[in-house]
Amino acid sequence: MTRRPAAEMPETIRHILRAKQHPARAVACPHCGAAPHRPCVVRSRGTVLTQPHPGRISAWAQTVACCPDCQVTPTVPCHEDGRARTTVHSRRYQEAEATAA
Repeated sequence: MTRRPAAEMPETIRHILRAKQHPARAVACPHCGAAPHRPCVVRSRGTVLTQPHPGRISAWAQTVACCPDCQVTPTVPCHEDGRARTTVHSRRYQEAEATAA
């Protein structure tokens, strides 16, 4: 009997298996530097967090959803009165969660 090399799992199936995780784990965390699909950690203690940092959730929402408030497309930061915001509008979070569901 010959052994076959292991086939790589398609990304679509891999994503379904990770469905128990918060969808924001699909992007890297700007706060702690956690790689995509890895949990956030407290840098000073190395403690693994159960939920992603708020900055990671904001980065994820910015990546996947359009903002209904300021009418920007995905990957473009939200703005207010011509100035870029450090976080996204709350309606963009809702839009991202609806996209992920």
